[in-house]
Amino acid sequence: MTRNPVFVFGSNLAGLHAGGAARWAHDNRGAEWGVGFGLTGTAFAIPTKDWDIETLPLAEIRKYVRRFLTFAAARPDLSFQLTPIGCGLAGYTPADIAPMFAGAPANVMLPDEFKAALGL
Repeated sequence: MTRNPVFVFGSNLAGLHAGGAARWAHDNRGAEWGVGFGLTGTAFAIPTKDWDIETLPLAEIRKYVRRFLTFAAARPDLSFQLTPIGCGLAGYTPADIAPMFAGAPANVMLPDEFKAALGL
């Protein structure tokens, strides 16, 4: 695993990394403007908002989380520092989002908020 984990943040499908963890990822970890899902630089975007910057339904977020978890499982050479995606500007709670990460690969580091919601 890498010494410096990949920073995993909540994004929007338009890839407008204008605020919160997305802005930090853009400014500090090479998250590319216009990329709303996936690995760029040392950051990984998971959309929690749509193209119009409206909050995605939980079922849609879950689809992107599954894609991320598949990617993480296929990349055991990397470690991933997950932020509490969806729990800031998107307005969800850790209880809403954390269950999507139950059973995440060992190289995905869950935030404390998600660990608490999962009883870990």
